[in-house]
Amino acid sequence: MTTDVLQLDRLFENSRSAAVRLLRLATFVLIVFARPPVQAQTFTVLHNFVGQEGAVPLAGLILDRTGNHLYGAAEYGGNSFGTVFRLTRSGSNWTFSQLYSFRGGSDGAGPIATPIIGPDGAIYGTTAGGGMGRCIDDSFQGCGTIFRLTPPATACLSSSCPWTETTLYRFSGGSDGSYPTYGNLAFDQTGNLYGTASYGSNQTCTGGCGVVFKLTHSGGTWTYSVLYSFTGADDGGNPYGGPVLDSFGSLYGATSSAGFYGAGTIYDLVVSSGGYIQNTIYSFTGRDDGCCPLSGMIFDRLGTLYGTAWLGGANGSGTAYSMTPSLGNWTFNVLYSFPSSDLNGPTSTLVMDSAGNLYGTTLGSYRGPNYGTVFKLTLSNGNWIESDLHDFTGGNDGSNPLGGMLAVDASGNVYGTAQGGGTHGQGVVFKIAP
Repeated sequence: MTTDVLQLDRLFENSRSAAVRLLRLATFVLIVFARPPVQAQTFTVLHNFVGQEGAVPLAGLILDRTGNHLYGAAEYGGNSFGTVFRLTRSGSNWTFSQLYSFRGGSDGAGPIATPIIGPDGAIYGTTAGGGMGRCIDDSFQGCGTIFRLTPPATACLSSSCPWTETTLYRFSGGSDGSYPTYGNLAFDQTGNLYGTASYGSNQTCTGGCGVVFKLTHSGGTWTYSVLYSFTGADDGGNPYGGPVLDSFGSLYGATSSAGFYGAGTIYDLVVSSGGYIQNTIYSFTGRDDGCCPLSGMIFDRLGTLYGTAWLGGANGSGTAYSMTPSLGNWTFNVLYSFPSSDLNGPTSTLVMDSAGNLYGTTLGSYRGPNYGTVFKLTLSNGNWIESDLHDFTGGNDGSNPLGGMLAVDASGNVYGTAQGGGTHGQGVVFKIAP
């Protein structure tokens, strides 16, 4: 398993080594920009994780439609194999409750992707381990699962009423893929589920190159199918982020490795009469455009895609980018290159508010002095300007927010997780109020 704060460096070692080689070949001058001043924000820790309730919340948060419930996941804690949790708003306070504690067997272990809320009100997500098979790392055993959580059938007054877990699929580590990591699941309009497994299938990549999958829902049953298996060639390999769907049912996402320059790709899977056709719509060079994206992408209302790359860029600390559609083609644009002080750059999937501002996190270093940031990107006179909303200190405020995505409410409050730090050193849930 690659989610311990020390093991994460090993997870990214191959990608970083490739990135360094590419960056050494690049003939650009390193320019160190002064980071924009921190805006007037109020940072609050809503919850400190400890032991039985969960620990190391690598996943991000999702806010329900009422704005009164936040859902997330912690990789460890509970029965030692991770938990899914909820925070409920009551006035100005938030109450923490554990919804489910994984047992590390057939139900799964190590949830590290942001859970999502299904059209039926249930919670859907993945675990990186557990299930069945023997895959990349045996600290949790198993190749990962896809799960569904439903609330208790009768009213429960306690804050720790367990939800009912149903395992929808257990990865075998073969052609079906293995190790679904940070990628969120996504629903289509008919209730089918889509996602990615970062490894498994084609063995050209170490541990396999990964797949895009679909769970078809019919008559109360779920049927698993692989939509595309990456080969580790120009199509890319190892999709850490999940897919996003357009209004026609086509899927879009990014891979963290391979591609024409070995620095990852952006792909689409277009619906056709025979299934799906895969296209590589951009190959990262590892230079000013970025390298090795770990996040998913989002659409705006005009059909433009937005994403992040955690390495590369003008300063070596990653980029935020867009893909603009035009007459069947896509144009890649670098929106912002993160300063060298960020060390490890943006790893979270961007979130857009109603005004078109983008929010995300940078990972920083596990050894300081930068323990990650929360940032906001605002379009002004044709340029994207970064505002630094919070710099983590590695202390009681938390450290190293890897989280899949932030949550932003209608009032502009930003919610997220940091995997380390806090009162007990096991991570926090935080809020940033404008």
